[in-house]
Amino acid sequence: MTAEQLQALIAAGLPCTHLEVSGDGRHWAAVVVSPAFEGKRAIQRHQMVYATLGQRLHTDEVHALSMKTYTPAEWQATGQR
Repeated sequence: MTAEQLQALIAAGLPCTHLEVSGDGRHWAAVVVSPAFEGKRAIQRHQMVYATLGQRLHTDEVHALSMKTYTPAEWQATGQR
């Protein structure tokens, strides 16, 4: 799997205003900014991202995914664009 493929999977399952994915083919890192995260705790946000990947986590196609999740307001507060 490529970073572009992983990014497309997340974007297809979750409305994102910003999405970055990097990694080495098995170990991935993502920054996900979504209005769907409003009012959600970190674990709930991560579960929402994991849900976009479906069986790919269970089949080891995506071995590890670390992520930072933000609402648009939280992302803006970081000074990122």
